[in-house]
Amino acid sequence: MEKQSNITEGKSSFSDFTLSVYPFIELSQFHKTYYNVLEAFANGRIRKLIVSVPPQHGKSVGATTLLPAYMLGCDPDLRIAIASYSGTLASKFNRRVQRIIDSREYREIFPNTTIKQGTKPASYIRTSDEVEIIGYKGELLSVGREGSLTGNRVDCFILDDLYKDAMEAQSPVVRSNCWEWYTSVVRTRMHNNSRELIVFTRWHEDDLIGKLIETERCRMMTSMSDIDKVEDGEWLYLNFEAIKSSPPTEIDPREQGKALWPEQQDERLLEQKRNLDPARFEAMYQGHPTSREGLLYSDNFREYDTLPRDIVSRGNYTDTADMGEDYLASICYALDSDGVIYITDVVYTQLAMELSEKMVAEMLIRNDTRHATIESNNGGRGFARAIQRLAPKVRVEWFHQSGNKEARILSNSATALHMLRMPRGWHTRWPEFYAHLTTYKRLFRANRHDDAADAVTGIVEREVSTTTGRWQRMRFI
Repeated sequence: MEKQSNITEGKSSFSDFTLSVYPFIELSQFHKTYYNVLEAFANGRIRKLIVSVPPQHGKSVGATTLLPAYMLGCDPDLRIAIASYSGTLASKFNRRVQRIIDSREYREIFPNTTIKQGTKPASYIRTSDEVEIIGYKGELLSVGREGSLTGNRVDCFILDDLYKDAMEAQSPVVRSNCWEWYTSVVRTRMHNNSRELIVFTRWHEDDLIGKLIETERCRMMTSMSDIDKVEDGEWLYLNFEAIKSSPPTEIDPREQGKALWPEQQDERLLEQKRNLDPARFEAMYQGHPTSREGLLYSDNFREYDTLPRDIVSRGNYTDTADMGEDYLASICYALDSDGVIYITDVVYTQLAMELSEKMVAEMLIRNDTRHATIESNNGGRGFARAIQRLAPKVRVEWFHQSGNKEARILSNSATALHMLRMPRGWHTRWPEFYAHLTTYKRLFRANRHDDAADAVTGIVEREVSTTTGRWQRMRFI
């Protein structure tokens, strides 16, 4: 028999196939993009694909239920293996695929891809773990993490959720066993033309995705044209953030701060989830996990309930954003007679300067700030002038920061922990600031954002350290 080349009669996309066999499904703009990428994988344009998706955003429906059915329709000779954290879950995916292949809608699209019905044909296998395509070489296998695939050659692996929960992901033993299983079972069943799809929610920086990013070449996907730029053996990596924090791209054109699937999980709900555990939200929902190993500050900042009576001054330190992904970090603080610094308010944002100027000025007035120090690097001078205009009673000064950022942050970290106090509940007031500061790592290049740490360091230098040599040409406005 001839292979079915693709969906026939004008139905040429994976999205169209989905709507045919699952007419009840609603595809948002995010899902259409996601399904376009999965279609490129199905057609062989992508051979090694990693996709990280937030929980409850439909990743498994697309990648582990609909995609295998679609691929077996396009090529009934394919040998596909589905793997998950347990054999039970993997079998569940397998049964869902079988139900799609059994459907009338599927037969109308792919009439040549059929599987055993009841006991016939007797010579073919159909269980919850393995099903064969009648008249072809194709089959669908399912296996749990650390399960065996002895004797089976695999053309396409789909690895979905290899960690059950946070407890498993945080276990070095589980992570090590998962990596051992991947290298000794998955990779050994592959041949020159095999394909791999890894799709799951991130839990830990040293999970399977993290290990692959560390050990093999990966290309971040920002447009569909990246598919044609991938070199042999290179992974294509696509990360969907629940709340857009990186700059807009062709593949994800959302404005920063917008939800990925607002019809189901809007910004308000996601912010509530972020407030519960900012660090875990960064991992699971934003795809940016950080382990607690090698943290510079961790959650060791001391907290206060009320300000002491002996406040001698109220200041502000502002580090303006340098590049597209950077944050403006503006921190108001109060200083007591012993030199202890109490953080009172924070503006931590990626919004444009014309918006952040107003936010910072309002914060300065609200906190009865007497003096504000603003780094003049990369547009900071203009920002300082705007702040002075909007908050005329605040003494605004700007300066050029010439010190090495890494050295400054590391050398002042102990002083910051000793002298700074955060208001109780600051993780809910400023969740992104909290997450970026408490997950900041000693290894400088391991950090995506250093804006929070840089601003905290600036306060310490301003109020505690004797670093006037690094502060070049302090100007008053």
